[in-house]
Amino acid sequence: MNTDDQNLRVVRANSLADVTVADHAWDLYARLLSCKDLVTKANKPFLTLQLGDQGGTIEAKIWSDAKLAMEAARQLEPQSIVKVRGQMRDYQGQKQLIIERIKALDPGEDADFDRSQLTDPALELVEDLVCKTLVIDIETVPGFEHDRLPESVADALEQFAQRKEPASSADVLQARIGMSMGLSPLFGKVVSIALGDGDEPDADVHVIAVPPNGFVSEGHPSWLRFMTEADLLRSFWALASKAEVVVTFNGKSFDLPFLVGRSLVHGIPARCDLVSQKWTLKPHLDLFELLSQRDKAPSKLDVICWALGVESPKGDMDGSKVAPAYARGEIVKIAEYNRQDVRATAEVFRKVRDNVLRFRADWK
Repeated sequence: MNTDDQNLRVVRANSLADVTVADHAWDLYARLLSCKDLVTKANKPFLTLQLGDQGGTIEAKIWSDAKLAMEAARQLEPQSIVKVRGQMRDYQGQKQLIIERIKALDPGEDADFDRSQLTDPALELVEDLVCKTLVIDIETVPGFEHDRLPESVADALEQFAQRKEPASSADVLQARIGMSMGLSPLFGKVVSIALGDGDEPDADVHVIAVPPNGFVSEGHPSWLRFMTEADLLRSFWALASKAEVVVTFNGKSFDLPFLVGRSLVHGIPARCDLVSQKWTLKPHLDLFELLSQRDKAPSKLDVICWALGVESPKGDMDGSKVAPAYARGEIVKIAEYNRQDVRATAEVFRKVRDNVLRFRADWK
């Protein structure tokens, strides 16, 4: 349906959040995050676009009857600022913007639009890390001392720690409680996130880390930068919203739900959906889900690396040692461990991409 043919009223949207299902068309400005050429079951071409601004992202479609819009969209560069006209519709319970017109921002014609409205302040500390294929891994530790929790909360943790069998000693119980806290976004916190570009074999892996209390940074590596946990989370969502795909190993079960939970605790918007679509490859590719044999064989990252001829990230550090190391102030050691996991995950991704994914219709 063409909005001009229907003589629809057009309303200017100040942000993507303003665009709702309505009986009029919308004019809006956004950043073009991605544009994919697809075909319907009837073999008709259509485009799927991801549009974003500071508040979040929306999915848009251009159908074959909007030929000029389709041709224009195909010429646009990713991350370009665009002006769009279209209607928001409800399709199977999901909002979907149907685009009738799209063009790159024209500073002369669109002089009333300030492009800084689409500049993401959360990117200020990590703009150099923006990439199409973002590979990530996180390290977490308990965020509280067990004996300082409210009594009912401490009791709930203790019962949870003993749900399978009673602890043989007080030390064993405390160890179980500490592990439970470190694995829960309600009780734990992110102290390190490693970030790599999955498409670039020679790209460095960077780490954002949260320094422990009393830590003094003296000559830390150039790939390491320190922030509060809140800024770490804002930076992650800013990078994820600009990526075409976020790649993890077991991220659907742990990393992403943990990041979403910690963002909720801090009141930080989880700006793109990386958790609800379990069986899709984009926008979140979990290599564990793709490669694991479930209960048929061990499928840890170092096992996958061994099988594929990738250098294993396994070393002196492992997940159980992260919390004690953080308590000792060894954040650089944790960051290096985190970094090696992402380096290995990125190499596994490239092998999977080149030998499996490029042949799959749901990857293109």
